[in-house]
Amino acid sequence: MHPNRLKLIAVMIIFSVSSFAAAPRRDDAPVGKQSIMLALLLDTSNSMDGLIDQAKSQLWKIVNELAAARCDDQSRPSIKIALYEYGNSGLPATLGYIRQVSPLTNDLDLISEKLFALRTNGGNEYCGQVIKTSLDELEWSTSGADLKLIFIAGNEPFTQGEVPYRVACSLAKEKDVVVNTIYCGPYSEGAESDWKSGATITGGTYMSIEQDRKTVYIPTPYDDKIEALNSKLNDTYVYYGASGSRKKEAQAAQDYNAESYGKSNAAERAVSKSSPVYNNSSWDLVDASKDDAKVIEKAREEELPKEMKGMSIQQRKDFVAAKSAERKSIQKEIQDLSVKRQQFIDANTTKEEKEAMLDAAMMRSIKEKAKTKKMSFEK
Repeated sequence: MHPNRLKLIAVMIIFSVSSFAAAPRRDDAPVGKQSIMLALLLDTSNSMDGLIDQAKSQLWKIVNELAAARCDDQSRPSIKIALYEYGNSGLPATLGYIRQVSPLTNDLDLISEKLFALRTNGGNEYCGQVIKTSLDELEWSTSGADLKLIFIAGNEPFTQGEVPYRVACSLAKEKDVVVNTIYCGPYSEGAESDWKSGATITGGTYMSIEQDRKTVYIPTPYDDKIEALNSKLNDTYVYYGASGSRKKEAQAAQDYNAESYGKSNAAERAVSKSSPVYNNSSWDLVDASKDDAKVIEKAREEELPKEMKGMSIQQRKDFVAAKSAERKSIQKEIQDLSVKRQQFIDANTTKEEKEAMLDAAMMRSIKEKAKTKKMSFEK
């Protein structure tokens, strides 16, 4: 595989959802009964560093745009993302060189952590088998109201491996899972090697990308302010539980990882953290208490931050309430700035760049699929 041929596959994956809307707005809309489930199947065979690099740098764009999703009753769908790698010779041949990196989860820091840990290495790419594996292993909803999507990226023939892609894609169709395929190379070449056929079976979208297209990052006058607000936002997280301290450290680590791709990407992550999609109720008392107020009094003192040790139950509640109010205020500031930031980016991005970053056919396709589930996206 040529290393440059796969540089933008992940851009295609992420932006396939990212053009749903402009910057998301923080609000109090409740999470409804519907879900959006998205599985990313990334080729990590040799010379795929460009793919992984783009996935790392584009993750928070997909989060921001998914945060704009609304159900027919204006509630928010729950969002879950899964990650697979395939085609890596460091993985067991008996499993088809396939590994579930993360199951379907709403733990976005975990997805980021797993992405940054991916490494490329040789291998055979079995598209049919990785699709079937993800269908068999993941806890896909059985509700016809949920939007279920697979995005698979690569540039070898779609026909490789013992599991025929037609069998795997037919199984996906039975489960109401839409398979979208992204071929890195000439459109006709991907079509001839059955990438287009794989998508067509489920009513998904096939696309190809040019090998030398690079992501364009637009610095804005709002990035520094958002960065400062992000630091304040982190101070509102109050960990609890056996893994609470470690998860708060992981949050900071993913901030660092995002910033390693520049202030623009760090700003994208901060905007994500100000949206309803970014929820850490498994380790943060502010988020957890929204679902179960009793979690504050149930938390074991030895598993709380030092500033909460020795507090009475009422003092705990007051402390968490103050942090909650502070967070809400900071998130609103970030969201307000994110609107201005997006307007600046739009005004300084050429039509050619906008169209090259993914677009038209893919966006129309995904939006149409969302409409079948009576979902819409804020603008």
